[in-house]
Amino acid sequence: MSNNASSRRKRLCPQMFFHSASPARKLVEFQTKATIFAQGDAARSVIYIQEGRIKLSVFSATGGEAVVAILGPDDFLGEGCLTDQPVRIGTATAIAPSTLLVIERDEMIRALHQEHEFFRRFVLYIVSRNIRVEEDLVDQLLNSAEKRLARTLLLLARPRKDDQREEIVPQVTQETLAEMVGTTRTRVNVFMNRFKKRGFISYSNGLHINRSLLSAVTS
Repeated sequence: MSNNASSRRKRLCPQMFFHSASPARKLVEFQTKATIFAQGDAARSVIYIQEGRIKLSVFSATGGEAVVAILGPDDFLGEGCLTDQPVRIGTATAIAPSTLLVIERDEMIRALHQEHEFFRRFVLYIVSRNIRVEEDLVDQLLNSAEKRLARTLLLLARPRKDDQREEIVPQVTQETLAEMVGTTRTRVNVFMNRFKKRGFISYSNGLHINRSLLSAVTS
């Protein structure tokens, strides 16, 4: 590779990196319910979500499932391969049609070393993710199941253009919400009905979250 080509590669901005393909960065599309990777698979790549929603789960030896996170656009998964983690410690499943950039481990390491803006963005993401994990732990230890559900809905929501409501993708089922919150589907259903009566949520082409739901978290 010439020096000019090498220089152009080093100047590749994060947005171009995340939305372009190369031999070491491949765009892959997955339909709903498709498995991105399974627990125990070899960990050889980092995945960037361009579009869609991905459920990250961990399964016990007896087959029990714990939903660790629901990830969306601009999130990463599989970053454990950047350490000495040899296999995936969870299973990633598409819960909506998804477009993913699969980045080979060596290419990700190269980008982190050579492209400073990319390194900065990735570090900020990891720090934010760690803060989220700490908040999740505090939430589980100190808050009621109803407050945990309210917080989960707000975290999953995406802003609407009219800036009046926030919208959650319809593919997230009450079973999945129950797994994330750490309660039963029956209790989630009771809480959702209560939120609806209080005007916190509504159903119209999907589940819509009113920002007043924040009061259920902070009160």
